[in-house]
Amino acid sequence: MTEQLSSPDETTVPDPAEPLEEQALPALPDGVGRIVLAATPIGNVGDASSRLIELLQTADIVAAEDTRRLHRLVHSLGITVSGRVISYHEHNEAAKTEELLDHVRAGKTIIMVSDAGMPAVSDPGFRLVEGAVAAGLFVTAFPGPSAVLTALALSGLPTDRFCFEGFLPRKAGERSSRLADLADERRTMVFFEAPHRLEPMLRALHERFGSDRRIAVCRELTKTYEEVIRGTVRELLEWAENNEVRGEIAVVVAGAPEQAPGKPEDHVAAVNELIAQGIRLKEAVAAVAEEARISKRELYSAVLAAR
Repeated sequence: MTEQLSSPDETTVPDPAEPLEEQALPALPDGVGRIVLAATPIGNVGDASSRLIELLQTADIVAAEDTRRLHRLVHSLGITVSGRVISYHEHNEAAKTEELLDHVRAGKTIIMVSDAGMPAVSDPGFRLVEGAVAAGLFVTAFPGPSAVLTALALSGLPTDRFCFEGFLPRKAGERSSRLADLADERRTMVFFEAPHRLEPMLRALHERFGSDRRIAVCRELTKTYEEVIRGTVRELLEWAENNEVRGEIAVVVAGAPEQAPGKPEDHVAAVNELIAQGIRLKEAVAAVAEEARISKRELYSAVLAAR
């Protein structure tokens, strides 16, 4: 007798009549502690989730990047933190991480919040997660507002593949070097930048990426004066030079355009250079052809013809 199997659609597609889960936290055995990374509003307090609000009121410990920002948030939400508040930021992460992990081992629930958005993403929290994973402790997240994803979605640039680069180095030489490494990156790139450093950043983009690369400058996202300026590097550099830029900023940059593969003859020198290093002809041709995205057969013929 043949067993009747359900089709993939029947097993993977949820019943639309089935309600979504509502519990604040995943169920754990009694006495087991946990760490919760909780996203906070990036500008509009109305984006605070009900799960965030509940846990802020009930967690044993709130680890906050800036306790003053935390108190402003809970005041705006009209709630009270009942647990202990611990300052946890980039300058004391190394010293505080083990203390927090000990609290989790003792069965405490810790909520980790940064100034805005998701902790551990260009914000404190990575060390805590790293330590918890190494110690076999439970970590979960309450997702929510994200400046990275909001800027990407509003940019008008491709979103199917992207990378987040955080803040560029402050020093001009280091910033230029980092951008040189990214000049051929084909994915859409998202950066954070301070308003007083936006103009130098755009000038560096102009030097390394050219004047016609499409970008979007997103400022004050979700706030009253939210603004997204889209255009070429040249156009936005002119805008920054002629305006006083304020607020929190994310810059979204289009990836490098696809390069034409070129003629096989153009890559003969690269093959000969590999051969001079002791690599066999066929292997050198295969490596260069793959990198240049051209036919191995045609490149092989071009190398022989050039001899």
